[in-house]
Amino acid sequence: MNIQSSAPLDALASQMNEIGQRARAAAKTLGLASAEARTEALLGMAELMRKNHAAILQANARDMEEARAKGLTPAMLDRLELSDARIEAMARGLETVARLDDPLGRELARWRVPSGLDIARVSTPLGVIGIIYESRPNVTADAGALCIRSGNAAILRGGSESAHSAGAIALILREALKAAGLPEDAIQKVPTTDRAAVGHMLAGLSGNVDVIVPRGGRSLVERVQADARVPVIGHLEGLVHIYVDGTLPLEQTVEILLNAKLRRTGICGALETLLIDAQAAPAQLAQIAEALKAAGCTLRGDGRARTIFADMEAASEDDWRTEYLAPTLAIKLVDGLDGALDHISHYGSGHTECILSTDETAAARFFAEVDAGIVMHNASTQFADGGEFGMGAEIGIATGRVHARGPVGADQLTLFKYVVRGSGQVRPS
Repeated sequence: MNIQSSAPLDALASQMNEIGQRARAAAKTLGLASAEARTEALLGMAELMRKNHAAILQANARDMEEARAKGLTPAMLDRLELSDARIEAMARGLETVARLDDPLGRELARWRVPSGLDIARVSTPLGVIGIIYESRPNVTADAGALCIRSGNAAILRGGSESAHSAGAIALILREALKAAGLPEDAIQKVPTTDRAAVGHMLAGLSGNVDVIVPRGGRSLVERVQADARVPVIGHLEGLVHIYVDGTLPLEQTVEILLNAKLRRTGICGALETLLIDAQAAPAQLAQIAEALKAAGCTLRGDGRARTIFADMEAASEDDWRTEYLAPTLAIKLVDGLDGALDHISHYGSGHTECILSTDETAAARFFAEVDAGIVMHNASTQFADGGEFGMGAEIGIATGRVHARGPVGADQLTLFKYVVRGSGQVRPS
């Protein structure tokens, strides 16, 4: 796939509208295709992913070389880099999505009304989904697979950083669709890095885009949410908190916190703010902080935290609002569960929140009162991922309150229609 850097405005508009028209036609065909055909295509994608892993790595090496020359941050480079293990993970994700129950044509509810009409609510595809993402090439495979499983056509616009990697992956997905007798245009990658292409997608491509899903940094998502003329499924950031009440054994607490913060710092489920009960902090904070610092984490604490453990930077108001995506952690002492809930309510982004506690009553209250797409108890927040939820993959983590919330998998990419069966009824005057 040729990667174009820019195009005249009129030519770009024409090109993007053509992509939209092809996607709409493909969506109609795909939405009527059998579950078996879509499964065959997904399994074929996994097979081709493994067979062509060398070509994918070669394309990714080009992206990595250009990214380093641009001075991308370590977190961005980590998101961009592919390896044999990460390609195998993509292939396994495709196979997991292929094994999911078909989300289309499901009878979600059925009832009969006094008029004798038989009414059913049945799941259907959304239609054409535009996915705008930045430096993660694996999103190409994840998003494409979930759209095919759910009978939707996908228009993929990756960032310039991942252009070569995403292009190589998209070609594989299209080849598998063709081999399964499905329209290749059910997955299209925008063949230009011109940012004006995003504007055309947000405008809806002359009515051919039904939903936009942004997956990237705050600036990207804010632009999409501000400018889109079609519905958006997305989240601004993963400002993830863990509250420690001191009742869980310290060794287990430390193990969870190290994993939540440092396993991969550049993902949206990484811990960014640690809240510790002020009553438990004198006995636990120092050991927690020492373990984090020994693992390479920079700590920024409030005044009370620094009184107990002085070897950390002073936190500012901005730290409670920052998604670092780096080995930096903000630490705050709070007055019990009430204090933790107040802090999360004020600063949380609605992504993922967690409590570490042996108190089941406290955990139940945390689950009930925290307003987030994912709430967790006694586990690393790095499990906030559609693949780990058994969805095979995710198209993103939705934090809004419309249509979908939390990991967006195949089921969340469906809508429904009402099927009404009658036997000659007419409505009385």
